[in-house]
Amino acid sequence: MIYIDGNSLTIEDIVKIARFRERIALTEESKIAINKSRAIVEKVLQEEKFAYGISTGFGDFSKIFIDKDQRQKLQRNLILSHSAGVGDVLSEDVVRAAMLLRINSLSKGYSGIRLSTVEKLIELLNKDIYPFVPCKGSVGASGDLVPLSHIALAMLGEGEVFVNGKLVPAKEAMDKAGISTIELAGKEGLALNNGTQVMTAIGALVWYDAANLMKISDIAASLSLEALKGTRTSFDNRIAQIRPHKGQIATAENVLKLTEDSSIIASHANCDKVQDAYSLRCVSQVHGASKDALRRIYEALDVEINSVTDNPLIMPETGEIISGGNFHGQPIALVMDYIKLAIAEIGDISERRINRLVDPHLSDLPPFLTAYPGIDSGFMIAQFVAASLVSENKVLAHPACVDSIPTSANQEDHVSMGTIAARQSREMLENVRNVLAIELLAAAQGIDFLDPLKPGIGTSAAHDFIRKNVPHLEEDRILYIDIKKIYDIISNGSLLNEVEEAVGKIACI
Repeated sequence: MIYIDGNSLTIEDIVKIARFRERIALTEESKIAINKSRAIVEKVLQEEKFAYGISTGFGDFSKIFIDKDQRQKLQRNLILSHSAGVGDVLSEDVVRAAMLLRINSLSKGYSGIRLSTVEKLIELLNKDIYPFVPCKGSVGASGDLVPLSHIALAMLGEGEVFVNGKLVPAKEAMDKAGISTIELAGKEGLALNNGTQVMTAIGALVWYDAANLMKISDIAASLSLEALKGTRTSFDNRIAQIRPHKGQIATAENVLKLTEDSSIIASHANCDKVQDAYSLRCVSQVHGASKDALRRIYEALDVEINSVTDNPLIMPETGEIISGGNFHGQPIALVMDYIKLAIAEIGDISERRINRLVDPHLSDLPPFLTAYPGIDSGFMIAQFVAASLVSENKVLAHPACVDSIPTSANQEDHVSMGTIAARQSREMLENVRNVLAIELLAAAQGIDFLDPLKPGIGTSAAHDFIRKNVPHLEEDRILYIDIKKIYDIISNGSLLNEVEEAVGKIACI
């Protein structure tokens, strides 16, 4: 059980709840805070004065006063009208993470929602019912209005939800689970759909996966370094210490640790090659810069996860209701565009190493890593695939946050497009996972051709585990099956676990 207080949620907690279905509950302090802010809203609802989103319409309709007897309908209509998303459905882990982040934000007691409404959202999450949420439609200000509305829709018994992977009407699922639907009270629709929780949910999960992918990239690079008979000299700690970026230091240490006791590297210590190509020699600088980017991105995500991002805000200490712009997704939009660059560069340099592995003029290995060139194509087309993926990432890496289209009759005249950046970052992450899977396969094939020489302690563990899952490519076979198997051991963490058992923890940030 993880207790939600609005202040201490971590990315690791999000992963446990979103992917491994850890249960949650509010702290007693959060319940008190929620009730305190709700009391202020109840008072305003009885008064005949303007309060944005409580007694007025929304956006450009903020000048329209809403009578008392219409204010409940106002909130319901907000959710119905804003549930206008299109495109593919968001994945279960993203929707669960967004529900969690919304609960965490509401638990701080600045949103004026009823405790019973927050607990209803918790009940859905804990009973593994998650709403159907189309992925497209958010401009990232006023927050993620469209996808968050689809989440709130389920609480009304409207729309559809997933239960055990099956899409069913929300009312049917809730009745079966013994969960009653709700009628939104004043301010509650706005408290549920106004905020940055979808872009932040995607961002937190991408960050977690990217941090692990950085470690995999060091493993792949180390295997390629050995297969290409590169040197460990460029990872000398003295080089990193006089340009002491943390990511560079960590990467150099990782490569040295992974390749320790390599008889392959020892075999050519006195060869006449002066320097390796940049895709080998500059691994610590390139991979390290991406690791440093992740460190900075974490700071922004860590703040946003435990923030209040709806509007207006209820100030329990003074009873004030204040309109502001915390719903604007720019802090997340910028770092999601940044993480796109960090991820893309890992794929770019990996593809260059793959290219060197398959080119006999650069590798001193058999052409395209096959013993039967001509009749067999070996890894020729695998490199094509890697090139395709990194080229696609170059298009996706274009910053989303620099594009703003005014909405709501120019009332909302600058928006962040942060959710677009977050979705693109996840797509790019998947592309790079596949690129690294191809590099790991190609590098393992190259290592095979150097037998009886053996790789280092960490690289041996990686090579052996790859071979446990995919055999040496003796002759041409269907390669997408092999790539998928390596993709899977990257994604499920088993390859990283195997290597870390051999050498200890691999550093990231």
